[in-house]
Amino acid sequence: MANCFVGDVQGCYDDLRRLLELADFDPQADTLWLAGDLVARGPDSLSVLRFAKSLGDKAVCILGNHDLHLLAVAEGVAPLKKKDRLQALMEAPDREVLLEWLRHRPLLAECPHPTRPVMMVHAGLSPTWDADTARRCAREVESLLQSDQYLWLLHHMYGDHPDSWDEGLLGIERYRYIINSFTRMRFCHADGRLDFKCKLGPDDSTPGLHPWFELRERHRDDPTLVFGHWAALMGNTGRPHIKALDTGCVWGNTLTLWRLEDDALISTPCPLHAR
Repeated sequence: MANCFVGDVQGCYDDLRRLLELADFDPQADTLWLAGDLVARGPDSLSVLRFAKSLGDKAVCILGNHDLHLLAVAEGVAPLKKKDRLQALMEAPDREVLLEWLRHRPLLAECPHPTRPVMMVHAGLSPTWDADTARRCAREVESLLQSDQYLWLLHHMYGDHPDSWDEGLLGIERYRYIINSFTRMRFCHADGRLDFKCKLGPDDSTPGLHPWFELRERHRDDPTLVFGHWAALMGNTGRPHIKALDTGCVWGNTLTLWRLEDDALISTPCPLHAR
């Protein structure tokens, strides 16, 4: 029984299936953990959603920024981005079933391994949050996504502010900060403020910015963190307890799987999908 964590698939269905074959993934015994951005710029987002949903409780999928944007597009809240390849999904006969399933995915998921518990998020954890705060904040937004306030949240979630956390934040400002931290964050200023302009790697970043994980204090009982979103890292955080799994499949690099039980990293090269 293995727990297999995979970074951003972004609609690269064939690459995902090839990677799972390389890892000897057994859907009867193993669990697949997908770190968000199941859809968007790859060639077959529809098949990725169908496959993930078909695995039932053998797939744990969290929401990334592209997944949230898909939900907003489907509700007429936002336009399709030029590079997104989602038309087949939008026209699929099971579109509503798939989108309803996606809407009920969490922002944070945890693998309660007895010796190495793991917390999976899409972009990261705010440096000002401890693990319990992250859990609580995730549940707040998830409950809205699954409630009759769903459309209200989609309409108001876009924006870069507030960029600082305050426990006293209320309403949409609170929810927007939570969503941005979980799904869009890469760099922070030294005081913990979020930056959304720089999407490069740490070596090429704007002076004064720091990767979010460099600003996090590690506590003895912290779980191992797994995240995606940041392809420019190419899997390197310099911290064995923080795993970056987006290795740029959709950009022609690789799709990567980390197997918890033996700490194995398995990758498959991905062709640059014509867009």
